[in-house]
Amino acid sequence: MSRAYVADRVHVRAPGKLNLFFEVGDVQDDGYHEVASAYQAVSLYEDVWAEPAADYSVSVSGTVDVSGVPEDDRNLALRAARLVAQKAGHTGGVHLEIVKHVPVAGGMGGGSADAAAALVACDALWGADLGAAQLQQLAARLGADVPFSLMGGTAIGTGRGDQLSPALAKGRFDWVIVPSGAGLSTPEVYAHLDALRTRPDILSSVRTPAVDPGVLHALRAGDPIALAESVRNDLQAAALSLRPELREALELGEEAGALAGLVSGSGPTLAFLAADPESALELQVVLSAAGYEALHVHGPVHGARVL
Repeated sequence: MSRAYVADRVHVRAPGKLNLFFEVGDVQDDGYHEVASAYQAVSLYEDVWAEPAADYSVSVSGTVDVSGVPEDDRNLALRAARLVAQKAGHTGGVHLEIVKHVPVAGGMGGGSADAAAALVACDALWGADLGAAQLQQLAARLGADVPFSLMGGTAIGTGRGDQLSPALAKGRFDWVIVPSGAGLSTPEVYAHLDALRTRPDILSSVRTPAVDPGVLHALRAGDPIALAESVRNDLQAAALSLRPELREALELGEEAGALAGLVSGSGPTLAFLAADPESALELQVVLSAAGYEALHVHGPVHGARVL
């Protein structure tokens, strides 16, 4: 049964994320990997507007290259809208307008943020009032990063990354991110990691991934210097092997004062941890002068919410 609309148009904003720590286990029989991740939502956002329509459609624009973002049923946000409709018993459609600021295929969960925003937007548009628990269940059906995009803040993810536990993070952490002109396929990065792990001199796998306790202690203390000593990404070796030119930017950032530099998620976006906002600004200037696009962001920030 179709529900009455409670709004003519709903605007939801959802954040991109960084993986401050990412440990990847062996490939499982189903082709997936068990992981342990420390996520932090950062102040680079996706904006999604939902409005009533007879059918399901999506339009995509933004400040980043969106040419690779599908505008059909392959779009994760559109799939999210259909899940809400099915759960709520809504028989109409929706038009989603997505304005992207998170790099596409950049390892920052932009598509997952779109999906999380669409879940919240359609729930509000249709007055479904599904509640946080049901929205999280729908999010888990859409992908490992979607539940965190709903939650925001800082969290530990296990399993496929979608089994979330909030993590206490005191204060603010400043980052400078360097997007790349071309994205990387997450499945390709994982497959390359598996290939690298057949060479024990390159990487060794772990059976039960776990987040380094040093990461949790640093977050609780609000200490970026301590956090820099523990950040790690098991996908980084694979991403750098596929895109070796990223090493030059990583080295430049670290030489220019970053406390730590790492590939974000499956890459190719790079993330540099700074001691404070002033240090982040100085690092941003150095990287920009070298010809890189550099953005200053901070975390943790809220998850998907109606504006």
